[in-house]
Amino acid sequence: MLRRRALTEDAARAEAVARRHERGGRTARENVADLVDEGSWVEYGRFAIAAQRARRDVDDLVANTPADGLVAGTARIGGHPCAVLAYDYTVLAGTQGMLGHQKKDRLFELIERLELPVVFFAEGGGGRPGETDFPAVSWLHTRAFAFWARLAGRVPRIAIVKGRCFAGNAVIAGCSDLIIATQDASLGMGGPAMIAGGGLGDVAPDDVGPMSMQEPNGCVDLVVADEAEAVAVTKVLLGYFQGPAEAFTAPDQTRLRDLLPESGRRAYDVVPVIRGLADEGSVTVLRPNFAREMVTALARIEGRPVGVLANNTKYVAGAIMAESADKAARFLQLCDAFGLPVISLVDTPGFMVGPRHEASALVRHTSRMLVAGAALTVPLLAVVLRRGYGLGAQAMVGGSLHEPVLTVAWPGAHLGPMGLEGAVRLAMRRDLEAIADEAEREERVRELTAAAQENAKAINAAELFELDDVIDPAETRAVLAATLIAAGTPQASGRTVDTW
Repeated sequence: MLRRRALTEDAARAEAVARRHERGGRTARENVADLVDEGSWVEYGRFAIAAQRARRDVDDLVANTPADGLVAGTARIGGHPCAVLAYDYTVLAGTQGMLGHQKKDRLFELIERLELPVVFFAEGGGGRPGETDFPAVSWLHTRAFAFWARLAGRVPRIAIVKGRCFAGNAVIAGCSDLIIATQDASLGMGGPAMIAGGGLGDVAPDDVGPMSMQEPNGCVDLVVADEAEAVAVTKVLLGYFQGPAEAFTAPDQTRLRDLLPESGRRAYDVVPVIRGLADEGSVTVLRPNFAREMVTALARIEGRPVGVLANNTKYVAGAIMAESADKAARFLQLCDAFGLPVISLVDTPGFMVGPRHEASALVRHTSRMLVAGAALTVPLLAVVLRRGYGLGAQAMVGGSLHEPVLTVAWPGAHLGPMGLEGAVRLAMRRDLEAIADEAEREERVRELTAAAQENAKAINAAELFELDDVIDPAETRAVLAATLIAAGTPQASGRTVDTW
């Protein structure tokens, strides 16, 4: 038994391991060892081999297809129980064998029963041709994909993609809650053979779905340099779903007073505001190069994990477009499913408008954000940083300023049913048209807009109790932390999280 067991280890396959290292990659077992706590690994299906006995010698299969190319088991990560699965690219290009599918079925059922978070190293070429030991025609009765998809919202699932990840392997990644990819990854629903077989031409593997495509289009959540960084980031991401951290360091809160520009018309990066509010070193921005007018991030406040939603005025002035509404809605689902309170930082002129944007099905996409906000069961806390206008601002606060458990504003904030200048031009259209001189007319618009802006100040909204409070930016973290305590421990809703 010990001799047979040794044949499943990397040391027994020095040549295959060397080739992997030469290409800048790590083996499946090396990745698992780096990820899990020492001494916590319990493997399932170690002795499985490829189902090809009818055309290959068993000794050959034992030597060259250990674990049927899928390393799988349970472990602890950061002291917390989890499950880990890793396709082994040194075994038949990480393709999915029949016993590997059965192994996934076994693990996925255990994951659901034991409520284990999952990390899945998904690299590989998809379904494996050439299996002979099981009679089948289509293999479409395989249940692993149904089991994996059914875990949506029940346990956190993180996929790591290195190198080439196509077809069934890509579906494993695509069904996950979070996808981390290395810079050299190519992620696609079909690899070169499938593309060519469909009469769509010859495509190089690395050109199928490179990160230059899949990062800005929002397919992956984070792009990292290599597998070592992917493992490090995975540990951080898992930590947000593992409860409060005991130790934390607070940034200097007085710096928040100076992070917004004096001019209300100047753009600024909202990420430093998020980092200024959160525990030091606790912020992870997700999908940073997709729909950049909307920031989604995981963070901690006084050790408590939270989700942060924020408008970024550096891009289209923070207006909410179809893609950013989708990004926000899916993020709200993720936080709700796994019990993370949401902090919303509002600075938006509202939903984007105009025929060009309506062509993107804007009505449906932006409405999705309102539906997701209204469905939240976790606490939502909102801070109006500067501008809160129109339905877009309402979408940022769950549909109404009174939906969050707390809605506050910074002193320089303004709120209104739509952009103030636009409101002036609409409401005073006839009066303005009566002014023949264009310069005089525009001066009147400026005067009326200034008066509207004075009325739209946060303090006036607070006087009418549209807001719960107007606070010093330096107070924000303490106010949020106290409200999170008052709200109690949020419960995970367990609802399905959309893949997009």
